[in-house]
Amino acid sequence: MTRLERVADTQNDTGEGPLWHPDEGCLYWVDIPAGELYRFDPDAETHALAYETDGDQPIGGFTIQADGSLLLFQNGRVNRWRPGSKSATLVTEVDADTRFNDVIADPEGRVFCGTMPGEDSLGDLYRLDVDATVTTVVEDVDIANGMGFTADLETFYFTESEAHRIYAFDYDRETGGLSNRRTFVETPVDDGIPDGLTVDEDDYVWSARWNGGRAVRYDPTGDPVDQLTVPARKVSSVTFAGPEYDDLYLTTALEGGDREAEGDGAGALFRATGLETGGSEAFRSRVRTE
Repeated sequence: MTRLERVADTQNDTGEGPLWHPDEGCLYWVDIPAGELYRFDPDAETHALAYETDGDQPIGGFTIQADGSLLLFQNGRVNRWRPGSKSATLVTEVDADTRFNDVIADPEGRVFCGTMPGEDSLGDLYRLDVDATVTTVVEDVDIANGMGFTADLETFYFTESEAHRIYAFDYDRETGGLSNRRTFVETPVDDGIPDGLTVDEDDYVWSARWNGGRAVRYDPTGDPVDQLTVPARKVSSVTFAGPEYDDLYLTTALEGGDREAEGDGAGALFRATGLETGGSEAFRSRVRTE
């Protein structure tokens, strides 16, 4: 039987991007606008603020590098942070008008990273290659969000939140190229907004539902087959974690600080156990940092 528990009542404004760090046996996630990186230790059942940016610069997402450090994607900047450090160092800058949002490393160590819309333009999806060069791969995106790969590494999923769509692309592992975009899932406009996602060991997609209070599981054809309800309206992202990758962690948001409106668990980190599926280790970035 599936059990959902609140494991860190951080009351994040916008909790996002949970990712398991196997070297440390812990889960990291961010509170985007606060520029805060949190760490949860499931063995001790404790959480702590691991890092905070200078001047409250937002952290839209992060990846784990091959050496165990983290790449932090901020306002047009990518910084490298070593766990336990008090500061981060610049890796590269991207000519973007807005902050980064969701990001994901691919099997070759590149990073796909999306930006938010600005006042006069939409966002874009970029690819940060291992030599730290940047290429725009999808233009005019209305909130770039959750991404993932099928087990055969031939399909890449990408969420455009305000379009209420999750797309599927043909993915070229050798070049990092994306082609043949098609709609995998289109969600009802009045049923919440698709946000972060993860792909489980059965090649089913779990999509967090912002303003929908749940995560929805889709089979490989895009049909919804299950859902997990969370006591928070804004469920922002999901990931499988733990030594066996059999626990599902969910981040949530408490925009405005009103739990009466947003739900008793808004802004907290949740863990679901007892699922009949699991996940696998996330790919690590291998971006040149020096």
